[in-house]
Amino acid sequence: MKAASNKVLIVLAFIAIYVIWGSTYFLNKIAVTELPPFMLAGLRFVTAGIIAFIIAKSIGLDIKVSKKQFINTSIAGFLFLAIGNGFVVWALKYVDSGFAALEMSAQPLIVLLLLRILEGKKIKFMSFIGVGLGILGIYLLVSQNTVSNKENSLVGIGVIFLCMISWAYASIFVSKAKLPKHFFVNSAYQMFMGGIFLLTLSLTLGEQWTAPNTWQTDTQLALLALILLGSIVAFTSFNYLLRVVSPEKVATSTYVNPIIALFLGWFFLEEHITLQSIIAAAILLTGVYFINTKKTLLIFSRFSSKIGKKYREEM
Repeated sequence: MKAASNKVLIVLAFIAIYVIWGSTYFLNKIAVTELPPFMLAGLRFVTAGIIAFIIAKSIGLDIKVSKKQFINTSIAGFLFLAIGNGFVVWALKYVDSGFAALEMSAQPLIVLLLLRILEGKKIKFMSFIGVGLGILGIYLLVSQNTVSNKENSLVGIGVIFLCMISWAYASIFVSKAKLPKHFFVNSAYQMFMGGIFLLTLSLTLGEQWTAPNTWQTDTQLALLALILLGSIVAFTSFNYLLRVVSPEKVATSTYVNPIIALFLGWFFLEEHITLQSIIAAAILLTGVYFINTKKTLLIFSRFSSKIGKKYREEM
């Protein structure tokens, strides 16, 4: 009975990281049409962090951390969520949600290159193929006239690229950093501190804040879904899967998220999908597959295994 229950949880967790994470681009696109981007992202993560702390406390988890753990979770929250996510929300003002998801799917390529630059990791032959395909796919994606002719679209593309670098570096950082043992407490600190950084940036830039009761219903529902589903459910599901299945299986979300984002953007937001975008997506995701395939996962084994170990503590 327990094994069957675990299988159900695993299936539900995969659905969460596939569908919910894929839909966050669509939800952010809806909300950012009305709300300032950094206020939106900051409010999302601060609220999600507070809820996570309440849940952790209610189920008897110890939320106390050492000074070093607090500093490391703050750094991770800054890299993952403030830069790696918050600035993607800003970029969504200038690029389509499906396009942003496709560009972000090249993140494994950036991780690979950073490991080569920072740690001298050798790039295997299959990974070289993946890098080449990834670069070609990105070029085809961003070189389209329908993309480059949009106002400030190139700025948005560049910002998303910086977000990928931040997220990739954060992945390497957390593999070595001393963090809270329980994944839920760790996630709570990262979300809360990432949100604080974003709200501080919002105030510094002078973004105009408005009360939730003045927002359109679509915006209210989108932010609620981002907080409860995108942050609490999906992020927790991601960390749960790191405990119970292999990292390469968790990484399969890289292939599914852009497809979900493209479909939702096309169906609900009437975002245009060109033939070149479809070809670019196929090439880019094939490149990501070559990078993530088992024969090349040795390059990532050091930091991916450490991440997994951090989240294998019993609740």
